[in-house]
Amino acid sequence: MRKKGLYNVAVVGATGAVGEEMIKTLEQRKFPVADFLPLASSRSKGRSVKFNGEEYDVEELKDSSFENIDIALFSAGASRSLEFAPHAVKAGAVVVDNSSAFRMDPLVPLVVPEVNPQAIARHKGIIANPNCSTIQMVVALKPLHDFARIKRIVVSTYQSVSGTGKKAIEELDTQTRDIFNMRDVEVSVYPHQIAFNCLPQIDVFLDNGYTKEEVKMVNETKKIMEDDSIKVTATAVRVPVFYSHSESVNIEFERPISPDKAREILSKSAGVEVRDEPARSFYPLAIHAAGKDPVYVGRIRADETIPHGLNMWIVSDNIRKGAALNAVQIAERLIA
Repeated sequence: MRKKGLYNVAVVGATGAVGEEMIKTLEQRKFPVADFLPLASSRSKGRSVKFNGEEYDVEELKDSSFENIDIALFSAGASRSLEFAPHAVKAGAVVVDNSSAFRMDPLVPLVVPEVNPQAIARHKGIIANPNCSTIQMVVALKPLHDFARIKRIVVSTYQSVSGTGKKAIEELDTQTRDIFNMRDVEVSVYPHQIAFNCLPQIDVFLDNGYTKEEVKMVNETKKIMEDDSIKVTATAVRVPVFYSHSESVNIEFERPISPDKAREILSKSAGVEVRDEPARSFYPLAIHAAGKDPVYVGRIRADETIPHGLNMWIVSDNIRKGAALNAVQIAERLIA
């Protein structure tokens, strides 16, 4: 029998980029784990992972994998979540799912702990982790919404290749090397070369001309902020950066809010770090956010074309806060 206050934890997709970061985050934050179970597809058979100084063999994900598991962190994609999350719930586990499978299900809470922790209490066995680009935006915008109420958001994202996974990271690395060595560039992960290029397409295009990634940001923002009146429009772009997503965000508020007041509010907000001294070129950068927990905000300035508007630049590590850390924070709130 495990000790009181300890939990049996499974990580599904333990050998992927997000799964590996989940394991690292559980260890770094000293999550109270009794038994640890790394799970992945049959392709990972024979592999092992390290957790708290011990080696664990990766087990094949099956319907029966979740016996005696208390919390299951899923990072294996929507199809896997749809297939296996119900089995985990039936076995008595609470699932924190990083895929898009359950995000817009009205019965499943979509949670960013700094924004809507109260939603966790409404779970019926599954809690959804939002899209990475949505997470960092709402962490920065919710405190401002509470002060001046947001009417409209216009966001353009500059998203790193790690958001697509390990194969995309390898493709950017390979293409860059091939270009420097004057070799032909091969394309497989993305529809076009990503090295030294920007692709205005993340996920597939829908009938309205937007991509699924852009629509996710629209719908998820409203659900997390619990305010359907907020108007959101997005353009999502893949850029040749390995880690961290950057976002240019324009916000229209109902009430006055100055850049100085926004900086004051954000400097006191959980999960946010303000870097906003443009005179000395001090602002958020992807290379500085990589591997770090905070959502970084800078370039805060008035939008002079509307009465109550701000522009800002938001950067965060998409694998860390945009996936693994947010999931572990949900688990921490859950056991609290």
